[in-house]
Amino acid sequence: MSHIFPRHTKSVLPVAARGDGVYLIDSDGKRYLDGSGGAAVSCLGHSDPDVANAIKRQVDTLAFAHTGFLTSHPAESLADRLIAHAPEGIDRVYLVSGGSEAVEAALKLARQYMIEIGQPQRTRFIARRQSYHGNTLGALGTGGNMWRRAPFDPVMVSASHIAPCYEYRGRQEDETAEAYGLRVADELEAELQRLGPETVIAFLAEPVVGATAGAVPAVPGYFKRVREICDRHGILLILDEVMCGMGRTGTLFACEQDGIAPDIVTIAKGLGAGYQPIGAMLCSARIYGAIEQGSGFFQHGHTYMGHATACAAADTVLRKLTEGGLTDRSARMGEVLADALVSEFGQHPHVGDIRGRGLFRGLELVEHRGTKAPFAPDRQVAARFKKAAFANGLICYPMSGTIDGQMGDHVLIAPPFIISEDQIGELVGKLSRTLAQVL
Repeated sequence: MSHIFPRHTKSVLPVAARGDGVYLIDSDGKRYLDGSGGAAVSCLGHSDPDVANAIKRQVDTLAFAHTGFLTSHPAESLADRLIAHAPEGIDRVYLVSGGSEAVEAALKLARQYMIEIGQPQRTRFIARRQSYHGNTLGALGTGGNMWRRAPFDPVMVSASHIAPCYEYRGRQEDETAEAYGLRVADELEAELQRLGPETVIAFLAEPVVGATAGAVPAVPGYFKRVREICDRHGILLILDEVMCGMGRTGTLFACEQDGIAPDIVTIAKGLGAGYQPIGAMLCSARIYGAIEQGSGFFQHGHTYMGHATACAAADTVLRKLTEGGLTDRSARMGEVLADALVSEFGQHPHVGDIRGRGLFRGLELVEHRGTKAPFAPDRQVAARFKKAAFANGLICYPMSGTIDGQMGDHVLIAPPFIISEDQIGELVGKLSRTLAQVL
């Protein structure tokens, strides 16, 4: 009998025994192609010797030192490497243990920044519907994933939400992609006017929406308009790249492809590649300067932040993503994956949309391709797809509630960057077999 408190008490899971490149192997010897990198985490696969050796070396030297007393060489090196590749203006790194912690730190820093610059009346956040920013109460409260929020609404400080940039569902037939992007971006202006722009701290968004909507990128021009609106009203732009960042979309930071720089950006998942739990909140020199020249103290912190072993692992991961060329490989293999998905599913009657960037792709499943009508929720298409794919030796990330938290199904695909063309063929073949079985 297990004493683990599992994610779902009604399920009995196989035991993961070892990793082998893009595969996980359970204790019975069954191999699973990790087609989603867990939750877009395992960008280097499951048996990278360089990261494993970096961890071993660091543990032999120094495993942990509390950041209230000391910094460490791995933390300093990781921060330097991140800033060397960060968007323009980003200058400081706050190291934490995961994505929810990174978003929580971003929200608190944004609020404290407004206090430090003499604008304490700013107390509100704006985010987007069908977004997900983490499971701590602050991150959950800003997120727009309604089924995750519902039980905890009474105890959360909630953000207000505007429409996502979701071209497949939102763009009108007579509207260009650019015009659609400007229209939905202008919802931010309308919401600011409704709330009073002087009361708003920040706008929070994923450059490419991950788990909740299935690899939905913004259309060209959307984030440039958002950046203009934020600057006009003195509100901060926080980009959540916990899932879509660190090379997943084919550039180290996803926002590079939108031609903008945020005031704060959060990363995790691919930063540690699954080898150690780590995340980071990065902020601009302007924000850091307001704290440094004001109170001098960011009123936040966690015991394991800046963990030396985790930083040593992440620094090696980041070096492989940049100098090692794996981010460029994500872009190249992402096109191979996209072509394979279009070839297999481009005319499929139950695949309405194939979308994404790099090795971050989504299939939206529909009852009728022509009308875009979703499957009825009681058919539990996403849950059945996940179970059938797993039986077929494929780990992927299906979700329901794609459209509004209730309707719609999608499958998120985010394999390790080391995936080969043959393994992409295996992945797509298993997706196709699973779809035929489920429908």
